[in-house]
Amino acid sequence: MDLERIKDTGIKAAYKSAAILNHYLGNLTSVRKKGPTDLVTEADVESEKAIIQTIRSRFPDHEFMAEESGLSRTAPSPCQWIIDPLDGTTNFAHQIPLFCTSIAFAENGEVLVGVVLNPVSGELFTAIRGKGAFLKNTPIHVSREKNISGSLLATGFPYDVAPGIDATLGRLKNCLKAAQGLRRLGSAALDLCFVATGRFEGFWEENLKPWDTAAGTLIAEEAGARITDFKGAPYTLDKKEILATNGHIHQRMLSFLEI
Repeated sequence: MDLERIKDTGIKAAYKSAAILNHYLGNLTSVRKKGPTDLVTEADVESEKAIIQTIRSRFPDHEFMAEESGLSRTAPSPCQWIIDPLDGTTNFAHQIPLFCTSIAFAENGEVLVGVVLNPVSGELFTAIRGKGAFLKNTPIHVSREKNISGSLLATGFPYDVAPGIDATLGRLKNCLKAAQGLRRLGSAALDLCFVATGRFEGFWEENLKPWDTAAGTLIAEEAGARITDFKGAPYTLDKKEILATNGHIHQRMLSFLEI
């Protein structure tokens, strides 16, 4: 498998998505709800179509797992693209420039390529398994901060926060008391990329979907991050909990999250 060609295709698709998202930013005519607080816009739908069309033109036999259209394939394939056309839709709908397109490629269930692009800032994060992570053409690495008191953390909240509100607030309280600061950006893919660049020392969230984390986890791992669930077991895309850190603060973070 030519992973460089895979990555280049993902980047091409991401930039096509970016043009669509930038066109619709501040110009939406349709915003609907998939759930009480889970939004979808025409930008999500058009972006996803453009991504799939771009990739399918080069790899017609590959299958796709995408947020809006689900699983699509011409025939079963070991090669799968995992796509979030607009991670941070609520930010996008409110014209907050913290959102991105996330595209990952997996073979036999293993993510091998990740591409995350913020259409507003132009920041492009990429990784190929075993070859490191990059912000555009510059290698990136996690922070060297060893103390939780010097760490900036990030988190996100489930769309349906009510069932686990006490545990969610307990984790939030533990981290707020210990860390230098805490941020909630609204895009898990960007949170993971920011761990990869050393902007955040740690990130945790619950109830994410594979398309939220597939590209970002590979980028973070290739930059040196440690990624597990809240009990310290290896993270996989089907898990409901994710903790990504620079490694140095991981055990302390686990102690805050195990409620």
